[in-house]
Amino acid sequence: MKQGIHPQMFKATVTCACGNRFETLSTKKEIRVEICSQCHPFYTGEKQRIVDTTGRVERFQRKWAAAGN
Repeated sequence: MKQGIHPQMFKATVTCACGNRFETLSTKKEIRVEICSQCHPFYTGEKQRIVDTTGRVERFQRKWAAAGN
């Protein structure tokens, strides 16, 4: 392998919006994510949970509810 072409790896802390934290290796020292394996519906078995901060989901649902009539 060629020397000097690979990025430097750091021990990174991954922080989820739900508060879960874990460590991994990455080229960045800190990573922030919205959904992790602790809060994702596929892994938790819960119904779909939508992370929405600007009301887009509600507007979309109202739009299609009105169109269905």
